[in-house]
Amino acid sequence: MTDQKEKFILTLDEGTSSAKAFIFNKKGNAISSVQCTFDQYYPKPGWVEQNPLEIWTAQRNAIKSAMNQANIKPDQIESIGITNQRETTVLWEKKTGKPIHNAIVWQDRRTSDIIESFDQESKDFIKNRSGLIPDAYFSASKIQWMLEHIPDAKKRAKNGELLFGTIDSYLLYKLTDGRIHATDHSNACRTMLYNINSLQWDTELLELFKIPACILPEINDSSSVYGETSENILREKITISGCAGDQQAALFGQRCFHEGMVKNTFGTGNFLLMNTGSTPVRSKNLLTTIAWVINGHPSYALEGSVFVTGAAVQWLKDIGLIDDIDSIGHIARSVPYNQGVYFIPAFAGLGAPYWDQYARGTIIGITQGTKKGILIRAALESICYLSQDILEEMQDDSGISIKDIHVDGGGTTNEFLLQYHADISNKTIMKPSQEHTTALGAAFLAGLSVDYWENINELADLSIASSTFKPNMDNHTRERLYNGWKKAIMHSKDWKKELDQCGTV
Repeated sequence: MTDQKEKFILTLDEGTSSAKAFIFNKKGNAISSVQCTFDQYYPKPGWVEQNPLEIWTAQRNAIKSAMNQANIKPDQIESIGITNQRETTVLWEKKTGKPIHNAIVWQDRRTSDIIESFDQESKDFIKNRSGLIPDAYFSASKIQWMLEHIPDAKKRAKNGELLFGTIDSYLLYKLTDGRIHATDHSNACRTMLYNINSLQWDTELLELFKIPACILPEINDSSSVYGETSENILREKITISGCAGDQQAALFGQRCFHEGMVKNTFGTGNFLLMNTGSTPVRSKNLLTTIAWVINGHPSYALEGSVFVTGAAVQWLKDIGLIDDIDSIGHIARSVPYNQGVYFIPAFAGLGAPYWDQYARGTIIGITQGTKKGILIRAALESICYLSQDILEEMQDDSGISIKDIHVDGGGTTNEFLLQYHADISNKTIMKPSQEHTTALGAAFLAGLSVDYWENINELADLSIASSTFKPNMDNHTRERLYNGWKKAIMHSKDWKKELDQCGTV
């Protein structure tokens, strides 16, 4: 039983495949957690959609179940923090909250042609203003596609009848019965419509993508009071006081508060972020992004995104190569080395540092003697190689030598994966005992703005244990394996474009 006077932070963690709710106490421990899944839709090859109403239903069910599981009352919730899958794009009616189309998910590639239609000068302009490498990954081209392909959408948007938001904005709208249309800087900067220098929506980027400014949400600090929930959600008006995109929330939850600290989240994809402090660091192949804004002061990050990692493991299960995802590490250990086989999981193109929209999945080096265990090992190894590609760029661009890497996400239950990450990176890998660092980061942001926690120093002093994985591979072997990866990945690049040119479907 919980103390009926004790206060807690409720975090909504809306991810790519499920909506979660967590209740955190003052020590940063989750006293309850509930996950509710929802469906993904694939109407055409390369298209990925979700139903926003199904997301909302799943999230609301998760909230109620987490409260019941913790056996606490609504008046014990000090505030709510929100974290979410980023870039996923929703357009809905301002008056009714009804979506006019399924959400277009961050993985969706339907707008690659829009990005490719820009000349190099325009692409350079986009990167200079937004800090992002022009790609269908981000929200801007998804919004443009919706406005151009949904009947009357462009006209209704210009008339102020429609609203745009990433999932955080949609949840805020639903939680407040339409009173709040807002986002935070960490989500706004992922739309490709946000000026990384002025910390505002950019008029010229909006013109480039033919998007009316009236559909955009207000931008708030990541740790600030957004408003209150409607009473019909939890029978109480509860303060909403924190919001951040999932990867920035994970960086905050890992307490990477200082320049040069790095985290790597193992989820559907892998997302590596380095805190670069109060000054944005420019990079040719990585993203310059907002980590968070607190009290009007931004912290920046370098980010590298690997689109498909955990999703590749799921694919192995979908095609029947493994029965149980939890067994994959044991199978990988059953073979001593990869026998020269490399697996490139470019199912949705390649993200950082390659940014190839037309790359496709490739397995290279197989022979008649290649067994199942080798393919599974190669799939896991690829996650570490793709992460290493980004880590090398981070060190080169920032001039900072990375000492260790904080990891989180579902993939970190696989000890083979974490040890190989340590071996290939030649860094110490630190895994916190607190599994839910993304949700914890949102809780920290929410709690700071209502004085549940006094300041960042108090958060840094919280006792959260971690386990470590130290490198155990000689330099020659590391270099040989990584050079093999570099050669293998070149074979996946531009594959779809080459097939299109020769008429192959």
